[in-house]
Amino acid sequence: MHAGRTKERAGLPDSGKHGRHHPNAGRAQGHRWIGDVSGAFADLGTFLPLVLGAFAVRNLDPSGVLTGFGISALVVALVYRRPIPVQPMKAVAALVIAGGLGAMELAASGVLLGLTLLVLGTSGTAGRLARRVPATVLKGVQLGVGLMLALAGLAVAAESAAIGVVALAALLSLYWTRYRPFAALVVVAGAAAWGLSRPGAAPEELAFGLWLPTFRWPGVENLVSAAQSILLPQLALTLTNAVLVTAVIAARYFPQDRGRINADRLAVSSGGLNLLLAPFGAFPVCHGSGGLVVQHRFGARTGWAPAIFGISCLALGLSLGPGALELLSVIPMSAVGALLVVAGAEMAAVQGLDERRPGRLFVILLTGLACIAFNVAVGLLVGLVAEFIRSSRFARPGSKR
Repeated sequence: MHAGRTKERAGLPDSGKHGRHHPNAGRAQGHRWIGDVSGAFADLGTFLPLVLGAFAVRNLDPSGVLTGFGISALVVALVYRRPIPVQPMKAVAALVIAGGLGAMELAASGVLLGLTLLVLGTSGTAGRLARRVPATVLKGVQLGVGLMLALAGLAVAAESAAIGVVALAALLSLYWTRYRPFAALVVVAGAAAWGLSRPGAAPEELAFGLWLPTFRWPGVENLVSAAQSILLPQLALTLTNAVLVTAVIAARYFPQDRGRINADRLAVSSGGLNLLLAPFGAFPVCHGSGGLVVQHRFGARTGWAPAIFGISCLALGLSLGPGALELLSVIPMSAVGALLVVAGAEMAAVQGLDERRPGRLFVILLTGLACIAFNVAVGLLVGLVAEFIRSSRFARPGSKR
């Protein structure tokens, strides 16, 4: 294979023959930087609603939560060197917002989930699970996750329809142009500027200083409570959406990194980060597949995207502490919802809907619909059963798949 083509596929600039500088290398490098900056904040549609919602109902430590996200994102940037996302675990966040988990139970959840994922990853179990899931089921799960992202984005954008429509129009107007890498950055920056311009919206006093997280190891009763209420549901979601599906999508986006970004390593990194950071007040994190789609859609291609996000979280958490929440809350959620609509719609549109074999298409659609109707874990189970029935039926002599 030609050397220049190899570098292009690896996301590296081609220096040209005999080491001469390619005339478009500087422009391509500039676009990559813009894409990474834009993609770094494109995933706020998942981050902000869950984190701000958790803060609204629970007395969590802002420094611990934001510092946890910051350190996790920086570690991910160094380990994977690609825009692998760091997201709050959704089932945990839902239970916190519903009032079922307090700060110590939250720490216990992170410890238990981290330890379990670490064992699954280091033992190779996560990779073996990934290899056993049929392609139709994985496509169905990706279809379901994409539609879930789009529907969630529509719900968030509808909170202030005018802002949501303007943000969506801005994204779509750049979508088919060479300025697409600017799209998420333009929308987030514009929404923040509009939010700050509203009367009384700007934070009155921000106390700058050094806000360090507090170490608190959960007690036995906290661990038991977390194990009973959240361990299995969140583990099922994490293994499907944040490990198996993320590995598949990463392999499609970055085929040259298949050996470095796989199910086992994703389980180990998310497990290790949770186990180490949860006692310091960090929110349990995962590598959600939707976050990878969103960041890639809006231009992120390298580890600079999670690094920029991580540095931003660290700066906010360590320097502002509780004041960081006031600053984040000025961003209109309707604009952030528009990001989810675009990325989710694209993810759903490419997942095997052009499949011409009716049996396989049925499994894909059924799996996706089950993900939406219930959750990703149930969708996976439904898809596996449907694929087993399909394979058994068409395995008979004379049958066609």
